[in-house]
Amino acid sequence: MAQKPGTDRPRVLVIDDSKFVRTTFRRILESSMDVREEADGEAGWQAIASDAAILLVFCDISMPRMDGFEVLGRVRGSSDERIRQLPVIVISGDEDEATRRRARERGATDFISKNADATVVLSRIDNQLRLIRASEDAKESRRAAAQSATHDPLTGAFSLHYLLTEGRKQYAYACRHGTPLAVVTFRIDSHRPIAEKENPAVAGQLLAKIAKAIQDVLRAEDALGRSSEETFTVILAGTSSQQAAAFARRLRAQLVNARIEFQGRPLRIEASIGVAALGADAAASIEELMRLASSRLTKAEAEAPPRPAAPARGLPPEVERALQVLEGIPADRLGDAAAEVLRRLAPLLRAAGGKMRDDPAADAPKPLQRAK
Repeated sequence: MAQKPGTDRPRVLVIDDSKFVRTTFRRILESSMDVREEADGEAGWQAIASDAAILLVFCDISMPRMDGFEVLGRVRGSSDERIRQLPVIVISGDEDEATRRRARERGATDFISKNADATVVLSRIDNQLRLIRASEDAKESRRAAAQSATHDPLTGAFSLHYLLTEGRKQYAYACRHGTPLAVVTFRIDSHRPIAEKENPAVAGQLLAKIAKAIQDVLRAEDALGRSSEETFTVILAGTSSQQAAAFARRLRAQLVNARIEFQGRPLRIEASIGVAALGADAAASIEELMRLASSRLTKAEAEAPPRPAAPARGLPPEVERALQVLEGIPADRLGDAAAEVLRRLAPLLRAAGGKMRDDPAADAPKPLQRAK
């Protein structure tokens, strides 16, 4: 049973099939904290799983339905960090050293005798609560640092917090002015296998190089962020869904065909991709748009293998980006504007043609071949 909660009072759980032991501990503790009691291991485990206010557990070893060893095993094996980190003090009777050793191996934090006086019990609890507070303070400091950081220290991309800040601005502008906005998410599927097979440092170097490759083809108004351990998200201002899809396909092909080496050995990059865009998708926030892109991640292996990339010509990033935008526009959208596009590109095409005539080493353009 649980005592009536007090204001900011820590809550402890006492699991023991002896009513006398539970009552003794409650009388010692109830003046300074809330006490919850359970009479067997199964009920104790259910309390731990459902009551997030519990900060510390006292647990007997010999109990019906579930003994203390199994309670410890479930606590330390939980996927919930709150549960996994709970201090568990074993209430010891006349157990031998082998039993104590087994409890320690299962993750017991401390031991206390059923006959301990109030001073000892309260001292042990005070020590544990101080450790809990110190741990929480450290976590809060790390959270505050993450919130204030603008860039991910490993890759140089925006932190997730700052990416969302920039994304909200872009989303508000796009909605206000009716301009397109797209989100492209890349998951580096080869990151985890490399981290496990090689080491985390190698995988980190891989992510840093990938972030650099993505950043090199972005415009100043685009935002690249590391949205999870192995995932990058790009927010593309003024970009339609078709343009974003073309950009994503080209970038993924570059990643899959990238020649990144570590210690003289090539590392193969496998990536998944997802795209979402205003207009094509109904999204009430940048967060929803990012979730849509993440939900559409599909592996590169599901498509035909891309052809090897041609040797880089060293195009300026803004020229590369302009070409990607043009390539992403369906021909039927140009309509009567096609002549105007050609007129405005004519000076550039004439200059390029002259350059190719003057350069004997330039590759001659190859005629397009009909697919067989």
